Amino acid sequence: MIRTQLLSNILLAFVWVALTGTFTLGNFTFGFVVCFIIMWLISTDRRNNQYFNRFPRIISFFFFFLYELAKANYQVASDVITPKNMKPGIIRIPLDAKSNIEITLLANLINLTPGTIVVDISDDRKVFYVHAIFVQDKVQFIKKMKNGLEKKLLRILR
Repeated sequence: MIRTQLLSNILLAFVWVALTGTFTLGNFTFGFVVCFIIMWLISTDRRNNQYFNRFPRIISFFFFFLYELAKANYQVASDVITPKNMKPGIIRIPLDAKSNIEITLLANLINLTPGTIVVDISDDRKVFYVHAIFVQDKVQFIKKMKNGLEKKLLRILR
C-alpha cells in the first residue's frame, strides 16, 4: 500500500513536470508536494494510512538529523581550534531497536555524526557501545541518543 502510493505520488509529480515543461529538481519537488497534498485531501482514511503518517515524519527526521549533524560539526570544529571541551568516553546505550535494519540504520546514523562512533554491539543485540568525544554527563548523553535519534528513527520504521 505504501509503495503504491509513493509510486503514484512520484508518477503524478512527473506528470506535473511534463505539464509545466520545466524539468528541474525544484519543480519536481514542488509537484511532489502538491500531489502529496492532493492525494491526502482525497484520501478516505487519512488517520490509518501509513503513507500519509510516515512521509511527514521522514521529512521531519531529515531536518532533525541535518540540525544534529551541523551542531556536531560545529562542536568538533570549535574543539579543534580551541581544545577545551573534549571529554571522551565509551558509553553503554541500551537499544529499543530490534530488527537488523533498525540496528544498522541507527548505527550508521551515529557513525555519520562527527564525534561519535559505534564501537561494538552486544551479542544479544540489546546494547550499543558508543565512543563519543564530548561526554559531559553519561546519563544525559544516553537520554539524548534514546529520545532523539533512536526514538525518531523507530517512529519512521515501525
